[in-house]
Amino acid sequence: MSFKVVDLGVSRGGVPVLEGVNFAAEPGEAIVLTGPNGVGKTTLLRTIAKLQPPYTGKVIVPDTDAIAYAGHADGIKTVLSVTENLSFWAKVYGHDDISDALSTFNLTDLANRAAGSLSAGQKRRLGLARLAVTGRPIWVLDEPTVSLDKASVSMFGDAVRAHLAGGGTAIIASHIDMGLEVRVVDLTPFRARATVARNFDEAFL
Repeated sequence: MSFKVVDLGVSRGGVPVLEGVNFAAEPGEAIVLTGPNGVGKTTLLRTIAKLQPPYTGKVIVPDTDAIAYAGHADGIKTVLSVTENLSFWAKVYGHDDISDALSTFNLTDLANRAAGSLSAGQKRRLGLARLAVTGRPIWVLDEPTVSLDKASVSMFGDAVRAHLAGGGTAIIASHIDMGLEVRVVDLTPFRARATVARNFDEAFL
């Protein structure tokens, strides 16, 4: 599914951090966002995922329910098993089958394990496996390989590659090479001047 960011400006804590961001992605394409720490990668991804509004510009997506977001939090229920976690999310998105997600993210042998007993890397794989049960074509990923070992990074790269081969799109903030063919967008030139964002609600401070 095609995707476009047009003259997008985003703010953090009421202060603009990026402005005039423009890029587009077509089905089967992956874009990696780069830039120094604090440049605004996470804020941009949260805005793209519609978790916060832009202060200028817009995100153009043909289907408002096309985006699946994976941020720094794994978003799992520790008292539930691996299967129960994935089944819950599958039902949220109108699906039942979680077998592909279990196998793709090497969780089959852990299916009945309580999520709270998993290692940090296993929890991360479980959190990322939610992407596979959403059925959504645009994956927005913020440092998805955190806590993953080398083998798991390769495995996740394979999962993204399969998603792209199926016509999906991925927007990724990462400093790790996952072995993907990607287009790099450096956010450094889009740093905003230090001004107060319009329509800022101080309740978010």
